Amino acid sequence: MNEATLTLEGWYCLHDFRSIDWTLWKAADHEERAGAMEDLEEFMQEFGTTAQDGLGSTAVYSIVGQKADFVFMYLRETLDDLNRLETAFNKTDFAKFTKKEYSYVSVVELSNYLGKEGEDPMQNPQVVARLKPELPKSAHICFYPMNKKRDLNDNWYMLSMDDRKTMMRSHGLIGRSYAGKVKQIITGSVGFDDWEWGVTLFSDDALQFKKLIYEMRFDEVSARYGEFGAFYVGNLLDWEKAQEMLKL
Repeated sequence: MNEATLTLEGWYCLHDFRSIDWTLWKAADHEERAGAMEDLEEFMQEFGTTAQDGLGSTAVYSIVGQKADFVFMYLRETLDDLNRLETAFNKTDFAKFTKKEYSYVSVVELSNYLGKEGEDPMQNPQVVARLKPELPKSAHICFYPMNKKRDLNDNWYMLSMDDRKTMMRSHGLIGRSYAGKVKQIITGSVGFDDWEWGVTLFSDDALQFKKLIYEMRFDEVSARYGEFGAFYVGNLLDWEKAQEMLKL
């Protein structure tokens, strides 16, 4: 049996993708829509309080294309916290005007971390900051799930630890070359969802998503062993933009 990669886990993560039922929204009277908007605003006010208390982080983005209209990305301490948030939104008056399109459950993950013997990595501020990150307010988001292949000769899990380390080191150099242009958060989902990892990218220049992912396709880790799910891309959705989007 090959050696499994060591991982550290941080905050749990939920990507909650929703679409708006525009027919229902337009059919509602002004009072109904106003009440739904008040409910939504109250629900979103919790995000700031949670961030100030250091108990989680939240990102809200509109989605371009037909896969969804918007996404809540939650980072919280426990799965129970995510469940409560999901339920709290479903109980809002605004939720009845939405449809559930897709969700993804995972946990922030750092792999192959080798700390100094006898040291608790959770006492390292840099490690903690990566495991419990503050989600940026970048202009754009890109999310996609992925697997490592388990096909015949192209089976990632049959490679030795040394081979995997060598390839991931090369893979990581590409990502680091985009430092300052793209922020990347990797979340592990083995046993939590249908794919093995979720990748969430943030940038003020959406074109950087294309450039980074295209360049990585030529690296052996992706070219030979990577399998990718659907891509979701969108724009920052603050309260002012949300009001404009929902205005009739």
